[in-house]
Amino acid sequence: MKFLVIRKADAETEAFTMPSKQLIDDMQSYNESMVKAGIMRSGDGLMPSARGARVSFSKGKPTVIDGPFAEAKELIAGFSILEVGSLQEAIDWVKKWPQSDGHGNVQIEIRQLITDPEDLGFTPEQVERVELLRQKASQQQQ
Repeated sequence: MKFLVIRKADAETEAFTMPSKQLIDDMQSYNESMVKAGIMRSGDGLMPSARGARVSFSKGKPTVIDGPFAEAKELIAGFSILEVGSLQEAIDWVKKWPQSDGHGNVQIEIRQLITDPEDLGFTPEQVERVELLRQKASQQQQ
């Protein structure tokens, strides 16, 4: 099972405060432990919302709203994708999150990815189309 681990934004990440050397070292060690365990598939930090945009649709018409966005607690500062055997295993890994991040005050959300198109009721033709797209995307990354 794949899980998206979401590091929620806070005032410091939204202000684009540079991380301390200690935090960088701690996060690298944490990520290295997950890579060594064979569970980390990817992960990155995100620029603050001031450098982003939000696109909302009303009756099919897009409206673009430039950042920053008001509620930092609703925003994302970074993410990881882990492949583990269960939600509990993902929780166990997140419990090892470096205490130096956010001065020990960080909120992490864990969400399982839908990786099987059949889970959404796709037809066999739609499943085939998804698989072709995945193959093309994989080839482009090489």
